Amino acid sequence: MPNVAAIIPCRYGATRFPGKPLADINGKPMMWHVFQRACETQLVGRAYIATDDDRIARQCEILDLPVIRTRSSHPTGTDRIAEAIRATDEDVIVNVQGDEPMIDPAAIDAVVQALIDSPDEVLVTNGCHVITHSGDAIDTNNVKVVCDFQSNALAYSRLPIPYPKGDAVRHLRQLGLYAFRRDALKLFSSLRPGPLERAESVEMLRFVEHGHKVKMVEVAPGDDIPVDTPSDLERVRAKMSGQKVQGPT
Repeated sequence: MPNVAAIIPCRYGATRFPGKPLADINGKPMMWHVFQRACETQLVGRAYIATDDDRIARQCEILDLPVIRTRSSHPTGTDRIAEAIRATDEDVIVNVQGDEPMIDPAAIDAVVQALIDSPDEVLVTNGCHVITHSGDAIDTNNVKVVCDFQSNALAYSRLPIPYPKGDAVRHLRQLGLYAFRRDALKLFSSLRPGPLERAESVEMLRFVEHGHKVKMVEVAPGDDIPVDTPSDLERVRAKMSGQKVQGPT
């Protein structure tokens, strides 16, 4: 069984929500909740926060969260992780995005296990689940993915794909959850971002545009609420406090 590390990329200067990793949820910063979810898995041996920001690093030290410092120029979280793995020696690295405080540990395990069970030519696996609320399909904060018959990603978009011109369609939402072999991260950071990645701001399009396969792993829809905006944060706070939360419509 290969050794597995979870790395949570965190940056302070998000355009839509500055300081997001430090946003308070029940007395702890959001990144702490993501870290705990990663540690609740069966397959992850170690977890780290990767950041370039002094404020985030300081909170990691206060909370006793292992932190790997990186430079500030990375265009994506995966690029940040590609630098961070120099401080690790694990065979498989899972990118758990820092704005997923309610990510299901079982989903992390499923994406990692799918990579472990795949032949060596499969470099990366990416989680997804069926969209169950109609509003999520048109919400541009949610990335949709379409796949071939072997579950490889054909395209990602913030628009609802496929477009339901004929029969009713099944939309899949991409999760901010990727498992990589070490060499895949080195390959990713060596590739130039293409026009689709730049237009959609979806990092896995870099592999797709350069002709590399991304194996999608469908997991059960859960209670995860990715935090893209302050209103998302309020929904997460309510959910974690045991309140009934109105889903998108």
